[in-house]
Amino acid sequence: MQKIFSKWVQRYFSNEEAILLFVLLFTAALTIWYLGSALIPVFASLILAFMMQGGLEKLRDLGVGHKTSAFIVFALFTGVVAALFLIILPLVWTQLVNLFNELPRMAGQLQKTLMLLPDAYPQFITAEQIRSIIGGAASEASKLGQWVFNFSLNSLTGVLTVLIYFVLVPMLVLFFLLDGDKLIKGWTAFLPDHRPVIRQVWAEMDMQLANYIRGKAIEIVIVGVATYIAFVILDINYAALLALAVGLSVLIPYIGAAIVTLPVALIAFFQWGWSDQFIYLMVAYTIIQAIDGNVIVPLLFSEAVNLHPVSIIVSVLVFGSLWGFWGVFFAIPLATLVKSIVNAWPKSEDIPPLA
Repeated sequence: MQKIFSKWVQRYFSNEEAILLFVLLFTAALTIWYLGSALIPVFASLILAFMMQGGLEKLRDLGVGHKTSAFIVFALFTGVVAALFLIILPLVWTQLVNLFNELPRMAGQLQKTLMLLPDAYPQFITAEQIRSIIGGAASEASKLGQWVFNFSLNSLTGVLTVLIYFVLVPMLVLFFLLDGDKLIKGWTAFLPDHRPVIRQVWAEMDMQLANYIRGKAIEIVIVGVATYIAFVILDINYAALLALAVGLSVLIPYIGAAIVTLPVALIAFFQWGWSDQFIYLMVAYTIIQAIDGNVIVPLLFSEAVNLHPVSIIVSVLVFGSLWGFWGVFFAIPLATLVKSIVNAWPKSEDIPPLA
């Protein structure tokens, strides 16, 4: 066993760049693990700067100076954020409050509908099972209410944190846009000049990460706007709230679409019951999901993502359990990073076989 392990170490860690790459990855993992919560503003700023890098490069290609391009892109970013907080979020918040106020009526309607099932299908379900399901749902609802109450008690700390982020994140984004190249050179100054593997991994991940983040932002906007237009035309309640949920669901491949289907179907059912309007809405929703999965995603991510669906789902589960929302958001880039490192990892082929 010791001989096998020795051969494995010699094969994969005899190259000095392999050791350096391992040290860098280990240091990055420790930093994220222990300081991840404190560095959230930095990570958020890097994400936003990545998203705007394409626009910055296009302006520079048109002959606009670097600083002027950075300020133009930053001004557009500020305008979009202002529109989001002044127009979209108030509408979504109003609909969310209305939905919470209507939840008791919906719960009563759902209970009446469920109590009809034992009469219609006595061989499959009983009244006792229905009451057990309703009791469990009521218990979960009370836990949700308690969580909301506790969240409101702690809202002061949350508000202060958000205010700090509103100052730090835009400032960091502007610095990353203005001096991103200088910062990268400073951070990599201690590395050896000859580092082909690290350069290969960095170049691949720089391209893939930027493409993925920009692609996800575009996908969220397209899916969210298309869903909102369809829901407004079909006149479903809480159209903005549901459209926002559908748009954000694309952050979690496969799983997100399945999860968000439930609230869409429930609200449509509570509004119309088993009617033609319900069927029309679900058909429109299914068409949007089909276009997203078969047209938008292949167009946006054909070169950025080359992973098997099983690998994507496993990555979402693993990184989501480690780092929550950000782990889910970066599951595919992180999986791609692992794949790139495995493919580029230097190996020593001149090792004799075991005796």
